[in-house]
Amino acid sequence: MNILAIETSCDETSVAVVKNGTDVLSCVIATSMKLHAESGGIIPENAARKQIEYIIPTIEKALQIAFPHENILARDETFEQIDAIAVTVGPGLIGSLLVGVETAKTLASVFNKRLIPVNHVQAHIYATFLSKTPPQFPFLSLVVSGGHTDFVYVEKHGSYKRIGGTRDDAAGEAFDKCARIIGLGYPGGPSIAKAAEQYISKNPNSKLTLFPRPMIFDKSLDLSFSGLKTAVLRLVKTNEKDNVYSKEQLAAEVQAAIADSLIKKTLRAVESLNIKSVVLCGGVSANIYLRHQMEALLLFNKVSLSLHVPELVYCTDNAAMVGSCAFFNQNNDFVLSLEPNPELHF
Repeated sequence: MNILAIETSCDETSVAVVKNGTDVLSCVIATSMKLHAESGGIIPENAARKQIEYIIPTIEKALQIAFPHENILARDETFEQIDAIAVTVGPGLIGSLLVGVETAKTLASVFNKRLIPVNHVQAHIYATFLSKTPPQFPFLSLVVSGGHTDFVYVEKHGSYKRIGGTRDDAAGEAFDKCARIIGLGYPGGPSIAKAAEQYISKNPNSKLTLFPRPMIFDKSLDLSFSGLKTAVLRLVKTNEKDNVYSKEQLAAEVQAAIADSLIKKTLRAVESLNIKSVVLCGGVSANIYLRHQMEALLLFNKVSLSLHVPELVYCTDNAAMVGSCAFFNQNNDFVLSLEPNPELHF
């Protein structure tokens, strides 16, 4: 079964063709990152305008890659290769979501295809099903990105239960805000990771305990990162006079604080669940330090669970994960009257 998948929940315009939920025939991502870097963050109106500009060329390119021998101008023949169309309906930015949803509805109507709505957060989980060794059910998923930090218990396909997560800022949002405070570039996650790597390579034995880990001893599976942001702001202001800490050290300290909070709460969740696998996914899962620390601490604590992290290309927003999620959750088909929902939950 070939699914044409569309992802436009935020600032990435992505289209993919996915076969049977696991085989990616094509995955094209058009990004407006440079535009948002100039403004120091995502301006929703700008993101939506770029979605409009990119969506049709991205669809055509994805189809050309997936079916190189087809005449892309003969769209009826090309769409004969497509069994269904999937699209992210939320959560996300309403303007960006509208572009993807209306495009998918139009294609489904014109070419008489099934239309499958996809929850963006659930789709991140399915990025791991694009690997050769997908997680075994039931499993715990930590979805950690710029807009989401959620612990999700996944019993089977279609069965998702949020059991914890952030009470305020998402981890990716904390990276962005702290990077701005420190004076590093946008997006914050990659800029902090790069600066932190420079510091850690020169100071491999540094304990990195400068900043607090809010709610780390709380028995719940909730997280909070707003306090970390405040602590960073106070220290940076003091450091402007004293000049004790370099940007690289501050970046390493922020990265360690966020990673520690995520990992410690993951271990707490594992202790309370009867699961076979742990999934780390979302844009922040591209952070190499977090990946290594998560793997090391699971091993150190003798947790006999397999850790599954998507390939780097599928960590951030992409349509391949949308196609995979759609294939394994086909019971939730909507009619052509579906509408985007920026506040969509599990």
